[in-house]
Amino acid sequence: MKPPSIRTVRCAIYTRVSTEYGLDQEFNSLDAQYDAASAYIKSQAHAGWALIRSRYDDGGYSGGSTDRPDLQKLLEDIRRRKIDVIVVYKVDRLTRSLADFAKLVELFDAHGVSFVSNRFGSCSKLASQQTIPERRLSEPLPPGTEFLGAETGG
Repeated sequence: MKPPSIRTVRCAIYTRVSTEYGLDQEFNSLDAQYDAASAYIKSQAHAGWALIRSRYDDGGYSGGSTDRPDLQKLLEDIRRRKIDVIVVYKVDRLTRSLADFAKLVELFDAHGVSFVSNRFGSCSKLASQQTIPERRLSEPLPPGTEFLGAETGG
């Protein structure tokens, strides 16, 4: 009997850091976030996960706004249905605004995109291969996250 074929799951990594400090180094925070997320995607190869070629790295941009060039490029690729899963190191790399987070999740759901936060070798899934009503946020934003950007520039 032939084993069932595994559908390719197109994975994108989004990275962000709020300051430009250290971005000129050979290996910086964006690289560290990317490597951690990439390793997680590789660990899911048995489920068909594959990293797409495009990179989405916003260095020197606050998480308090979604007005970031590579985040906008990522969102456009989602609308074009080029992505199945978004992997970030931490939820706050995507946004520090609860209102923006809700809007992003709505966009992800509308396009069948899953969101995964990989931190410290573990994985929290906002959405997986479950149906929309079964989806749960397993790594909520910390209290006050929405206001951290104003206080810290983050």
